[in-house]
Amino acid sequence: MVPYSVLDLSPVPAGKTPADALANSVDLAQNAETWGYNRYWLAEHHNMTGIASAATSLVISHVAANTKTIRVGAGGIMLPNHSPLVIAEQFGTLATLYPGRIDLGLGRAPGTDMGTARALRRGMGNNDDFPNDVVELMSYLGPEQPDARVRAVPGTGTEVPVWMLGSSLYGAQLAAHLGLPYAFASHFAPGYLQPALETYRSSYRPSEAWPEPHFMLAINVFAADTDEEGARLRTSMQQTFLNLRRGRPGPLPAPVDTLDATPDELAGVNEALMVSAVGSKDTVRARLDELIGMFKPDEVILTGQIHDHDARVKSFGMAADILG
Repeated sequence: MVPYSVLDLSPVPAGKTPADALANSVDLAQNAETWGYNRYWLAEHHNMTGIASAATSLVISHVAANTKTIRVGAGGIMLPNHSPLVIAEQFGTLATLYPGRIDLGLGRAPGTDMGTARALRRGMGNNDDFPNDVVELMSYLGPEQPDARVRAVPGTGTEVPVWMLGSSLYGAQLAAHLGLPYAFASHFAPGYLQPALETYRSSYRPSEAWPEPHFMLAINVFAADTDEEGARLRTSMQQTFLNLRRGRPGPLPAPVDTLDATPDELAGVNEALMVSAVGSKDTVRARLDELIGMFKPDEVILTGQIHDHDARVKSFGMAADILG
């Protein structure tokens, strides 16, 4: 059995509030724990009225406090927005509060627009310090260094598992070089999936924590009683992508029978969302089997922005029945 996890952006459905979204995340996490999901990851995005997980470490703590055994983490923290020490302190604190349950996935993108990135008070110069920042962060979470002048407290010695996230060859190369597990953002950027996976596996340098490469595949799932109902649920996420590409982001739209999009727009959105399993239980099972057989991941992480919370819970429950 391939371990299966949840990636949650804590979506804010149209007509609802961020408080509703955060309550929904806790409810979904509690159900996911019951259904045997391995991890529950939340993602950092800023200045988006449709996503409630901007203060990602706080939401992780809230979800972990309301669950018992499921691993909870970041998928991910956008490290260019933060100093490595601050993230080490935050996740060292989380690991101290919830021992053995915290993951830290790191991304290189800002997770927002450039104006908001500047408002986050981090430099956006041409020098790429991301690899050095990752190494620095890992050092803060590693064993005690007697001669260290700066320590993360809590943090030192917590050994929080660090994952590399990516949607291109860059993340694959860095994960392989550092001997880290790698999660590819195939749920919205599948273009480089195959070459990134080949690069990661072929150039992997074993580390003490991860002697073998460890790859996680992200898949959108929209499961329902019928193929038609699953396809209708998916229209909320399709509209979200259309609105982003038109420069009009907002809350997660309700599903529609017909998408208001040109053929070119729809083709672009569907290409971005091609790593998806949509429809009835049998249809979703067949597609998940196909994707797992094609890419042979060590784990899968499922996502799916569905407007109605009950329908979203049902979709993840059906997926757990299939993968379990």
